[in-house]
Amino acid sequence: MSNALRILTVDDSASMRALLLHALSSRGFDVVQADDGQAALQWLVTNDVDVIITDINMPRLDGFGLIERLRSGERHCDRPILVLSTESSDEKKARARAAGATGWIVKPFDADKLVAAVRRVAH
Repeated sequence: MSNALRILTVDDSASMRALLLHALSSRGFDVVQADDGQAALQWLVTNDVDVIITDINMPRLDGFGLIERLRSGERHCDRPILVLSTESSDEKKARARAAGATGWIVKPFDADKLVAAVRRVAH
């Protein structure tokens, strides 16, 4: 079994998931993907990751809801969660921080900066 950091990316955009998969897997990360917060929660019931990267605007369960749900349980309450969003308002960033986000990255992302952020927050 590999000791690569396992990252769950949560984004409803197939093209963004493809960009994230390429940017992260090409740098040695083990990447798992979900297309919204609800799918991510269901997957996390029986699986673990080192870092979660989530979009904000998604159907069924948005990024804020995902973060709040993960922080309210014991299993993922300390899991690093990075928000990756086109949103960049102070109000949205403050709401994400209040929900429990570890950090914020604005789309379009720079792959090297994304990887640096992941390494910084990973335990």
